Amino acid sequence: MNFETIKFELKENGIGILTLNRPEKLNAMSFQMIKDLHALFDSLMVNLDCRVVILKAEGRAFCAGLDLKESMILQSKKKPAELKEKFHFLNAPDKDLIKAKLYAQWHTSQIIAKMRKIGQPIIALIQGAASGAGFAFVLAADVRIASKKARFNNAFINVGFSGADLGSSYHLPRLIGMSRAAEILYTGRFVDAYEAEKIGLVLSVVEEEKLSDTAIKLAENMLRKSPLGLRMTKQATNLSLDSPSLETILQLENRGQMLCSTSDDIMEGVQSFFEKRDPKYPLS
Repeated sequence: MNFETIKFELKENGIGILTLNRPEKLNAMSFQMIKDLHALFDSLMVNLDCRVVILKAEGRAFCAGLDLKESMILQSKKKPAELKEKFHFLNAPDKDLIKAKLYAQWHTSQIIAKMRKIGQPIIALIQGAASGAGFAFVLAADVRIASKKARFNNAFINVGFSGADLGSSYHLPRLIGMSRAAEILYTGRFVDAYEAEKIGLVLSVVEEEKLSDTAIKLAENMLRKSPLGLRMTKQATNLSLDSPSLETILQLENRGQMLCSTSDDIMEGVQSFFEKRDPKYPLS
């Protein structure tokens, strides 16, 4: 797949490398980047060869948030014809401004939903600022690893919007607790890498040049697990966040274990354990 604003490489071992690629704009999310991300996550939804995704960015920032210059187009009743032709969510009637805004908001937010729906765990590498939409993007990953220069902030609240956007008010309290999350969401202040590690927002802080190696080592550990088992684990973890009871999750986990027990993966997993070697699961 060819993209304008992101890069994606699938390694032979099943690790997918997703790179935000607008370094000259601090990887701000443009309409085109949103379109590219939708296309990629749609493909990953049914891609069994890709088993783990590493999310990173080019340049000195992870993502500066939404591209505010493009976002201002939504405030205008007259939108450029070439953009309306390219991006369907801009096609609300020019006189009906709220519809274009609502469609664009929904379209952007669905990227977050798709990040949680895909079966591949996502390991995010943050080497600089992750602000606003970039912060929300990071929160939707499964594991976060930061460089010493990483910084996070809920920038929406600082520019006149609600501080609750793109899943930030859902993910952050679940990651670090309600009190800490509320303070960060309400103030929009920056959280540096060391504070982020202390409060559990990121797994670890490493030198920037070690980010990729650290992620690959973690991803390779995941690759030694059953492909089906890994996907079922992500599904169960997602649903457990909103489960009404322990019994509900126990039933879900029971189903997952029974499905895994019918897969060829289980025989390879057990045999490799007794032979004291790494399992050799098929890519799909």
